[in-house]
Amino acid sequence: MRRSNGVTATQIALGLAALAASSSLLDKRSLARARKYRTGEPKQAKAVYDNRILGGKLDVPATVTAAKRLNRAAGMLALSVLADSGVEHYRGSFKNKAMFTPLIVSAATLGVSVHGTADRRKAAHIMRDTTYLLAATTGLIGTCFHFYNVAKKAGGFSWQNLFYGAPLGAPMAILLSGLIGFCSERVRETPRGITPSIFDLPAGRAMAALTSVGLLGTAGEAGLLHFRGAFHNPFMLLPVTLPPLGAALLARTAAAGPGRRHPFVRWWMRLLVTMGLAGVGFHAYGVSRNMGGWRNWSQNVLNGPPLPAPPSFAGLALAGLAALGLMRDHPDA
Repeated sequence: MRRSNGVTATQIALGLAALAASSSLLDKRSLARARKYRTGEPKQAKAVYDNRILGGKLDVPATVTAAKRLNRAAGMLALSVLADSGVEHYRGSFKNKAMFTPLIVSAATLGVSVHGTADRRKAAHIMRDTTYLLAATTGLIGTCFHFYNVAKKAGGFSWQNLFYGAPLGAPMAILLSGLIGFCSERVRETPRGITPSIFDLPAGRAMAALTSVGLLGTAGEAGLLHFRGAFHNPFMLLPVTLPPLGAALLARTAAAGPGRRHPFVRWWMRLLVTMGLAGVGFHAYGVSRNMGGWRNWSQNVLNGPPLPAPPSFAGLALAGLAALGLMRDHPDA
């Protein structure tokens, strides 16, 4: 097989092998310096030892690793909400000034999630905790606003209003982002040697149950909008079939008890991550099918399928993977 630029697969493989060998050599030299430091060698080795041993992956507890995974999941959901609410509320001309709230809160949630992903400390952070709780509260209040918006229209909760009114499930994404992020801080602050828990429940199983509920709700929202589109593309069936099956698998995992491995569920969560990211491409194709295509992007992005919506599945699947990791690292939970 040959690439268009003339580089063969063999040359690529040799290059990667050389890169791996050089990386391995550098790692060995760094660890050798670290050993010299412990035996009283120069101060330069101290920085290497602190970075490679004390501050590196070798010293990161499993709880911190799990917390960082949950931070990534919360950040993915926050990014989806930030982009989606920005487009939808711009389309509504920000008629109600409260429509700026989810943009501000989701941006802050994304920021603290990035901070948590980079943080190797074992203690919870007050700013992250506060922001995650604010996000959860915002999602709860926003859900009430959206229900009120649909209910006050003529006909109430009719199909017409459900299709074209404020999306009932949209604020739930920032609610889930806040809850997942808040739980990540509870996992992070767990002392070494103790099984992480959330409200006196094993953290892994609790997060699996929460993710299961979130996948069902997100699939329901996608099902409503894809039903509005008459499922004209067979791929529109994927978000209403794969996530509910994943939710059932996670629910079964949460109820299965300790001491079991779930490789098939892990594989399914990775499939959902792929589906969520690929969904952006499918929605982009849907936008291109409107009159004018991407040349008329300023109108078609507003009226076509929402580009930022599918990554919410990826965020929830990442939370599911984090839950499975917790149950693997703490099999007694």
